This record gives sequence, structure tokens and C-alpha cells, in this order.
Amino acid sequence: MEAGTLFRYHIPLNLHNPQPHRPSFRPPSVKAYSNLQGDYRGPKPAKELIADWVTSNDDVVRSLPVYVGGFSLLAVLFNRTFSGIALVADASSSQSRADLLTLGLAVTNILTGLVWLSIRPKTISVVNPEGVDCQRICTDLSDAVVSELLWVWESVSEVTCCRSLVIVYNNICVLQIGCAAASSSCEGEPLLADATKLVQGSLYQSAIKSGSQSYLANLSLYPGKSQLPFLPSNTQAVILQPLGDKGIAVIGGDTIRGFTTSDQAWITLIGDKLDATLGSPKYTREPKSAVSKYEPLIVNPTG
Repeated sequence: MEAGTLFRYHIPLNLHNPQPHRPSFRPPSVKAYSNLQGDYRGPKPAKELIADWVTSNDDVVRSLPVYVGGFSLLAVLFNRTFSGIALVADASSSQSRADLLTLGLAVTNILTGLVWLSIRPKTISVVNPEGVDCQRICTDLSDAVVSELLWVWESVSEVTCCRSLVIVYNNICVLQIGCAAASSSCEGEPLLADATKLVQGSLYQSAIKSGSQSYLANLSLYPGKSQLPFLPSNTQAVILQPLGDKGIAVIGGDTIRGFTTSDQAWITLIGDKLDATLGSPKYTREPKSAVSKYEPLIVNPTG
């Protein structure tokens, strides 16, 4: 097929089926691994009953020191009143010294409970990206590369909080898929990633220079957010994964600190695989011109 020709991949999407679609191009090794998981009979991780109970009864646990301290305080006063001991503390009396110590512990418990009730962790929730759907791919890629790029998107979007994926290689945006910011010039159209501006930005330069993954766990706190205008405005977290020294994968998530340590390690391995794939000449067609073309992927919503 000549360069610049549109590849039409029909990806069936069933919007009414809650089960995720399994792409036919999933590598056999992944399928074999999933089968092994069903036959696994080894030791299973033990459940932490106390930790689970504390997590599910957070309000009760936080207020517990207040109740314990208040009950202790009332018990000391009740004992002092009805035991026949003078209400005036006497330093020479062992009972008075014990009561003072108990009062101090009771007040400490009450103050601790008040502190626990006043300081609560901020609830982190999943947000819906504010943008439009985008499925753009460079037409100079071979069928094998297109299949692998689509497999990467299907895998990352299913098992992580990824909602946007942009891959830039050799100063060319080879893939932009997922949710993208809406274009201000064309209503309802996605804002396409400008590979030239992205490569010139400090985020790209620092990631390529370090050669390691950069994780922006809370994107709103980073001033470099302005260098990623093609992502939805409410993108919560971003992973910048270098693809060798020739490209980068920008992965946008819908949850603050939503990418776990395992996700980051897995994405690093995917980045190495993409670098090997996109850097191999046999995976790329010989273009007719120096300008690469981009066409939308054709999606069949009825399956």
C-alpha cells in the first residue's frame, strides 16, 4: 500500500456491554499468563481484618479517643466524689497523685480525638475528562506498528487510569488517542498535538535528558501543564515516558496519584518495546514526501 493511504481498522465497540472488548491482536503471552492465573493454587495473601475494619469504620476510630477520654474523666470524678476522699488534691495522698495522672491521660485522649476529627485526608475521586474523543494515527506506519500501538492503548486504558495517550517519535506525532482537549477553531473537533512545540518544551527536554520516566502525580500543581494543551483541561495526572532518545509517550490519567508503582514499572517496559518497534526500519513505510499525514481511525459503534 502506498504511503499516505488511510488504514481503516474497524474496532468494534459495544457501548451497552459493560465487559471490556478483548482485541484480537493481544499477544499470545498475555493470554497464556491469564490462563495460568486461573490454575494458580499457591498461597494467597492473608486478609488484614483489623486494617480492613479500621478503614471501613474511619469515623468511629477517629472519635474513639474522645469517648475513652471522656469516660475516664467521668470515672475519676465519680470515684473522687463517692469514695469519701476530699475533693481537694493532697500531694501526700497516693490516691490524689493517681487521680491527677489519670486526669492528665484523659485530657490527652480527648485532645487526640479532637485532632483526629479535625484532620482528615482529602478524598481523591475519579473525574470525567472534559474533552472530545480523538483517534488519530500517522498513515506512514505499517500494519504491524499500527496493531502494536492499538494494543498498547487497549492494555493501558483497561488496567490503569489512563484516558489519553499521545506518542511522539522522531518529531512526529504517530498516535493521539483517547480524550483530547476541544479545538477552539473547530467546534466538536479535538485539538491535535503539535509535536514541534512539545519537543521544544522543557518537559520533553528534561525527560529525554534524564532518560527516565517522569510522573506528574498532581498535574494542576506543575506550571509545565501549559506545555500539554492537547490534554483535557481537568487531566489529573500525567506520565512522561521517554522512548529512547527519539520520542516520548504522554499518558494522561483521570485520578490524582492514580498510577501505582506497578503501573509505572509496566509503562516503562512498554516504552522500551515501543522504542524498539518504532526505531526499526522494517516497521515503517517509505514516505513519498517529507510530510507525514494523519487520518482518524474508523470505529464501528455497532460492532
